[in-house]
Amino acid sequence: MSIEILSIRQIKAARALLAWSQMDLAQHSGVSYPTIARLETKDGAVGGRKETAVAIRKALEAQGIQFLDEGDTANGVGVVLVLNTQNG
Repeated sequence: MSIEILSIRQIKAARALLAWSQMDLAQHSGVSYPTIARLETKDGAVGGRKETAVAIRKALEAQGIQFLDEGDTANGVGVVLVLNTQNG
């Protein structure tokens, strides 16, 4: 199952796993570098046009990134952030 909302933290984590810069993501996704840089100054869900988030997601998934929703499992080795409800 894939998630509908893509977060900025997921994008940054995916870029880190691929050792991609913002410029690399821009080149692979067709989204301008200034747009990527502006989006990554925020936190939370990707804002702006839906087509932008779709292009970013497709570029990352084409390189093997798999986005998970709560309760999903990966099809390979991965890293998942588990929120500790005691620590907020």
